[in-house]
Amino acid sequence: MSQIHVTRRYRFCAAHRLHTDQLSPEENWTAFGKCNNPNGHGHNYVVLVTVTSGVGQDACNLDRLDQVVCEKIVERFDHQDLNGDPALTALTTTGENIVKLIWEILKPELSQGRLHKVGVIETRDNYFEYAGAN
Repeated sequence: MSQIHVTRRYRFCAAHRLHTDQLSPEENWTAFGKCNNPNGHGHNYVVLVTVTSGVGQDACNLDRLDQVVCEKIVERFDHQDLNGDPALTALTTTGENIVKLIWEILKPELSQGRLHKVGVIETRDNYFEYAGAN
C-alpha cells in the first residue's frame, strides 16, 4: 500500500532554564552558559508533526490531528515555564527531552502507526527530531 507523509506545523511560546541539580552552579554555567540564567529565557517553538497517511479512504484526518496537537501540546506548553511541567521537572528541559516528551504525549492519541516523527525548532540554529518506535 502506498504511503504519504504529511507534516503539520504548530507553534507555542515558552520559557525554560537549562539546569540540573546533578551539577554544581559552576558546572551548570559551563555546560549551559547564558541558558542557565536563574530567571530563565524564552523561545518561540515550532513543532513539526509528521504522520503517515495512506491514499483515498485511508487518508489522514488533518482536523483530528490539529485538534489533538492543539489540545495536548499547544495548550499545555504555550506561555508556560517548561521547568514547571510535571513531565519535565525531573529532566533538563533540553530540546532533546522536549521533542521526546511531545512524541510520548502524541503517540497514544493518534491511530496505530500514524505518528512518523516529531521535530522541534527551538532557535534559528537548533532543530531536534525524534521518531520513536511504532
